[in-house]
Amino acid sequence: MAAIRSLSRAKPLHSLYFHKLQFFSSQTIIHQQIQNQPPLPDLVNDISRVLSDYRNPHHELELSLNAFSSRISTNLVEQVLKRCKNLGFSAHRFFLWAKKIPGFKHSVESHHVLVDILGSSKQFAILWDFLIEIRDSQSFEITPEVFWIVFRAYSRANLPNDALRAFSRMEEFGVKPSIHDLDHLFYVLCKRKQVKHAQQFLDKVKHEFTPTVKTYSILIRGWGDIGELSEARKLFDEMLERKCSVDVLAYNSLLEAMCKGGNVDEAYKMFVEMRSSGTKPDAFSYSIFIHAYCEANDLHSVFRVLDTMWRYNLSPNVFTYNCVIKKLCKNEKVEEAYQLLDEMIERGVDPDAWSYNAILAYHCDHCEINMALKLISRMEKDNCMPDRHTYNMVLKLLVRVGRFDRATEVWESMEKSGFYPSVSTYSVMVHGLCKKRGKLEDACKYFEMMVDEGLPPYSSTVEMLRNRLLGLGFLDTIEILADKMERSTSCSIQELANAMRGDKPFRRSRNEDSELEMQKEKESCCHENAHVNDNNLLSSGTIHTHNLKRFTLQDLQHVTQNFNLKHVLGEGGFGKVFKGCIDENSYKPVKASIGMPVATKKLKQDSQQGLEQWRVDVEFLGKFSHPYLVKLLGYCHEDNHFLLIFEFVKK
Repeated sequence: MAAIRSLSRAKPLHSLYFHKLQFFSSQTIIHQQIQNQPPLPDLVNDISRVLSDYRNPHHELELSLNAFSSRISTNLVEQVLKRCKNLGFSAHRFFLWAKKIPGFKHSVESHHVLVDILGSSKQFAILWDFLIEIRDSQSFEITPEVFWIVFRAYSRANLPNDALRAFSRMEEFGVKPSIHDLDHLFYVLCKRKQVKHAQQFLDKVKHEFTPTVKTYSILIRGWGDIGELSEARKLFDEMLERKCSVDVLAYNSLLEAMCKGGNVDEAYKMFVEMRSSGTKPDAFSYSIFIHAYCEANDLHSVFRVLDTMWRYNLSPNVFTYNCVIKKLCKNEKVEEAYQLLDEMIERGVDPDAWSYNAILAYHCDHCEINMALKLISRMEKDNCMPDRHTYNMVLKLLVRVGRFDRATEVWESMEKSGFYPSVSTYSVMVHGLCKKRGKLEDACKYFEMMVDEGLPPYSSTVEMLRNRLLGLGFLDTIEILADKMERSTSCSIQELANAMRGDKPFRRSRNEDSELEMQKEKESCCHENAHVNDNNLLSSGTIHTHNLKRFTLQDLQHVTQNFNLKHVLGEGGFGKVFKGCIDENSYKPVKASIGMPVATKKLKQDSQQGLEQWRVDVEFLGKFSHPYLVKLLGYCHEDNHFLLIFEFVKK
């Protein structure tokens, strides 16, 4: 999970809270004056950090945001939303909170970004509620572009039928769908290899929408991407029968389908026919063959096509250049790769980070430290900023060969160049240093830095560091790190504190400290169990989870195949019960043939009675184990979803 980096530690914000009416009445004019001011980077970071720390439904996010009310601008809201694309629930609450500030009005871009955020985080119910609200209030004009974002979100979530239904709902929101919108729908479906759904839908709506050359080209390319050349040809022939004016885009789609199907020679014949028919090939026409020859490892043919392109004054795009550079490096032709990199720049094509990363990977694989560092310096001179892949590769190399001094230099240079390490970059350092003798203290230092930045570490990183410390007997260090994680403002980091400690507390004498341990549990219940308190509905008491497994929503979506109705065992007042399988030891999703069957009860949203029952089940069923009682294995509470996972018992 991505997290938000703050240049300064997030401060307690409750003390800065002002009464709404008093504050808003004095600040309306100021808001109108600062709408177009560029936001300060620190301010974007601080608000983003708050959204990350207060991401769960029961958190009082709005209370913590009120300290920033006087500085909110349209541009600032846009930047925060773009930064927090992985925080669907809190981003939505932030949007609604900002909307209530007198004198403030969201931009078109902010609406689009929020729709994208809700779709990307699969909060589709909230997304549709949001669209209905702005439709009914007429606060924002819903355009086709909004639905294009919805189509893409459903397609990425592997829900093509829902994307098709979204198209059918456009008129509900005052948007009359056009063939242009249909093309966008088909494009996102085909990008995710869902062309069969697109084709079936086209067959249904042909009487309403007349397919264009672009429509056919998108579908032809989609069939080619899944290796169905015969279907691609069938569509091309249908296009000719309909007397469509076949353009270079349509030819390129069929050429690409042929090449991906391994029919390169046949594709070349079609290419010759295209030229003889008067259709002039473009740069992409030639690039199709370059990619095909790279796939076949035929570098001679690659450069033959490149020479032809240059004769016609055509230049490949950066993606095609990168493909060739990568292939050259894999064939130990790094000098030719550098020559091609120079040629790109001479021909006006700006290399991107992957252009350099392809060569950098070669240097790292061959432990060529000086060449790798020299290439990073060149990137900066060429105005191409290194990305996380660049730094991760170099840091991994330097730690692996024991050049810790150079690794420190690279790390310190990152922030100077405006790059802030992500979870993956910290993990490279922690994992690498854990494997080096005498560097465990440094590994802990980077781990602490990651926690201080509010970046939830990977569970594998926590496990590796814990096992290494445990193996060397550093039990106190484990406890220090776990305590630090518990004190973090990030709920995700707090929850990982238990993983750092392991299933049992690492104490010299458990009996001597059992009383102290119970006291600690009481004091930390607000951290460990606050998530069961949804909008104060469950605030009447603390819930003890009795070492129940806390499942993630993503795991349960895998277990139930995204809560597929075909896996429903039954339904009651609580909600539906789904059957699935998990590993008996790790409790991770597995295939039905090898796993332990479980029953997952999913609470109906907005059910207060069900929420109270969920609380009671977690509180009491978790501490009982009896042969005549169905065993509660775990629970889930995430993004306003509340679930219980029981062992499966046949009737």
